[in-house]
Amino acid sequence: MQRDTNINEISDGKRYTINDMAKIGCNDCEGCNKCCKHMDGLITLDPYDVYRMLNGLEDETFESLINKGIELTVDRGIIIPTLSMNKESGCCTFLNSAGRCSIHANRPGICRLFPMGRAYDEDSFYYFLQKYECTYSTKTKVKLKNWLDTPDVTRYEEFILDWYKLLKAVRMLLLSKNEEELKQIDMLILKLFFIDKYIDDFYEEFYSRKDSFCQLINLSY
Repeated sequence: MQRDTNINEISDGKRYTINDMAKIGCNDCEGCNKCCKHMDGLITLDPYDVYRMLNGLEDETFESLINKGIELTVDRGIIIPTLSMNKESGCCTFLNSAGRCSIHANRPGICRLFPMGRAYDEDSFYYFLQKYECTYSTKTKVKLKNWLDTPDVTRYEEFILDWYKLLKAVRMLLLSKNEEELKQIDMLILKLFFIDKYIDDFYEEFYSRKDSFCQLINLSY
């Protein structure tokens, strides 16, 4: 989730690219799962996250995961899926009895990125190290590209920026809409980008859906 905060207070002051090294290696989080707890509404999912998760959970659909692994959260006016936490333990619902991530190979982008974060400018973003988030004491340096462990990272970064820009434009548009129009746009976002399954090339299908969405709601940005 995007947070409104002073980045200088939470980062190490450096701007990282995908090819930079950062001191974030944590020995595969051995014996630790603190970052998988008490994150209600904070681990927002983008369309690629859901696509990747469903590919790893073959018998599941977006609808079947609601209230079983994900929930819907209002993020600055837009309904967005987030990882759900167990109400009693506060742990991510995908954390197994051994305290390990049961969907690690298909975990969301924010989980892959942690303890790094992304800061957005108008037409770009950069990575930064959240210096207080991970408590593991003896970290090693890892290249960010390897840390993210995401295929075709160039296309992925382009998608991340375009998704951010799309949501930003939608939020501006929503300021002029009534309650019924807000609901219609929210439902359209969920259907086009999350509920309807991606069949072949995710990126090609995403941009096709993005064009259709913008035409349907008369959005130009």
